[in-house]
Parts: sequence; structure tokens; C-alpha cells
Amino acid sequence: MLTWGRLGPRRLAGVDALVGVALVLLTTVRTPAVLAAGLAVLFGLPLAVRRRWPAPVLAVVLLVGSVSVALGVAGDAVLFAIAYALYPVALSTPTRRAVPALAGALAAVAAGAVAGATVPGLPVIPTPAGQESFTATPVPVLLYTATVLAASWTLARAVRARRRHAAQVAELRAGRAVAEERLRIARDIHDVVGHSLSLIALKAAVANHLAESHPEQGAAALVAIERVSRTALDDVRVVLGALRDPADTAPSFAELDRLVEDVRAAGVTVDVDRAADLSRVPAAVQASAYRIAQEALTNVLRHAGPARCRLTVATGPGVLAVAVVDDARARRAVGPAGHGLRGMRERAAMHGGTLEAGFEPGGGFAVRARLPFTPAVPGDG
Repeated sequence: MLTWGRLGPRRLAGVDALVGVALVLLTTVRTPAVLAAGLAVLFGLPLAVRRRWPAPVLAVVLLVGSVSVALGVAGDAVLFAIAYALYPVALSTPTRRAVPALAGALAAVAAGAVAGATVPGLPVIPTPAGQESFTATPVPVLLYTATVLAASWTLARAVRARRRHAAQVAELRAGRAVAEERLRIARDIHDVVGHSLSLIALKAAVANHLAESHPEQGAAALVAIERVSRTALDDVRVVLGALRDPADTAPSFAELDRLVEDVRAAGVTVDVDRAADLSRVPAAVQASAYRIAQEALTNVLRHAGPARCRLTVATGPGVLAVAVVDDARARRAVGPAGHGLRGMRERAAMHGGTLEAGFEPGGGFAVRARLPFTPAVPGDG
């Protein structure tokens, strides 16, 4: 489908020139051929560049038009040519300049009509038979002129307002997309770096405490620190790679075993209950569930001390459920405004799901998330 926006500047100039010539010729069918051709040239040539130089073109058309009106030549041709030249001025200029342009156009036509009707000695060109002179009835003609020019001006202002609104909507959407992307990056970095640094800090404390009394355990802690550090570097590379290429693979439950082993190596006993068929769970939902489990297990490391926890992963009709429940009775309070809990809630809400976090009646702390999903068709990736 052909649209004006796909035409180049030269083609648009040609279209504008043809429109100007057509307006003159169609409204001067009873005007002598030489006069009609002259008007077509005088109006058609300036209108060819009305988009590039709207204000100068309007000034030229108004000058030619007012003289033509004063001489009684082809009133409708003049009027429509002026309206066609007024449109890009009203479209491309602010209100403080567009309103004077409309007033100037009306004043120019009115001046020509009044001059043609009142100034003696003007070489008025005889009106062809059957065609009423533009200056014969100036008041109705001026009302007609005002209506046509105001319609052209109003249409241009409406199009301008619509374009500005569309640009504002596009800008808001772009800003929202940037903000959401920044939030996603912050969540990923928080999950990856926060989890790994918590493990490293715990293992470093163990190594420092046992370096002299139990050097073999201290050495094992250092080995764990090295392994977790390398894993963290790999995870950071994945995040950075995803920024360069959004199609990169996000984390899934295929990496859950490694996550659990890291937490166990830090001294937390983790029981895993994974009765879930993940074959039809979309990758994006799996990634969010994995990050929620990762953050919840990291919170156990940070706040529960040596403890036992249970990680449960289950699927139901159109829902993936993840729960991490620890049995620590002495636990530092976790405020609801913390970045970890807030990030988990945001990940759940991103899929229309819910996340509940709080202390259990019998002691310990629980994080439970439910992420609804539409089952993926096998083979769709």
C-alpha cells in the first residue's frame, strides 16, 4: 500500500505541483485558456515546494492570489490554492505563528476582494459568460473564503495534535521499556552476585576460623570459594551476554542441582522435593522461578545461619509452584521492603503470579510463589 511517507521529496514536490495545477484548471474551465495556463504556472510552481518552504510559499501564493482576486480572476482557483498553501504552515508551526498565518490569508483575500470592488481604475478582466465574478458579492464570498481557509487550517492543526500525541505516547513507551529493562538487569545482577557473594562470605569466614585448628577444612572452604567465584563469573558473563544478545538462554531448572549443591556446601541442609513436569513450562516462567528459588535459598544463608530447609517445586494445571521453607527458630527480621523480597515479588507479578513470604507459626521462614503459565507446545522452543 502506497503512503505519502514512502514518497521521496522529489515525488512529493511533483504531486504538490500537479495538485496546484489541477486546482486551478478544474476551477477555471470557463476562463480563457491563456489565462488559466498562466494561473496554473503561477500557483503550481510555488506549491511544488510548499513542504520545504511553507511560509515563503504561502506568502507568494497570497500575493498572486490577492492580485488575482482584485482583478476578478478565477476566485475558486485562488481560494483552493491558498488553502493548499496554508495547510503545511498550520501543520509545521506553533500556534503563535499558525494563527497569524490564518489571519494573514483571510486578510489577503479580503483585501483583494475589497480592492476589486472599490478601487477605481483597476484593469478588471471580464468575467466569462456564466461565471460569477469573485468580487461581485464580496460579503458572501468572504464568508465562503473564511470557511474554506478555516477548514484547511483546522485540519492541519488536528493532524499536528495527533502527531504530537503519537510522539508523546511513543516516548512514554520507550521510557517505560528502558525502565523495565534497567529493573530486569538490576534483578539479574542482584540474584547472581548476591547469591555468590553470600556463599563466598560464609566460606571465607569458615576458612579464616579453621585455618589453624583444622587446616584441611579451611583448605576445602578455599576450594569452595574458588569454585563459587568461577561460577559467579560465568553467571555474570551470561547476564552481560544477554544484554548484548537478548536471545541468549535464560537460567532454568536444569541448573537447580548446581544451585542446591552450592547452598549445601555452605552448611545448609537442603531437602529437595521436585515433583514437577517442566516440559511444557515456558522458559521465561522457568527462569523467574529459578531466580526466586535462588534468592530464597540465599536468604536462608544470610539470615537463618546453619539450618535445614526444604525446596519444593511442583506443577499443577497451568501453574508452577516454588516454595523454600527453613526451620531456623532464631532468625533476623527480614523487612518487606528488602530488595530480595521485592525482586521476588516483581518476578512473580511479571507473570501474573503471587508470592507470599513470612514467618511460619511453628518457627522458621517460608517463601511460596505461584506462577501461572500457558502450556508451551512441544517443539515451539
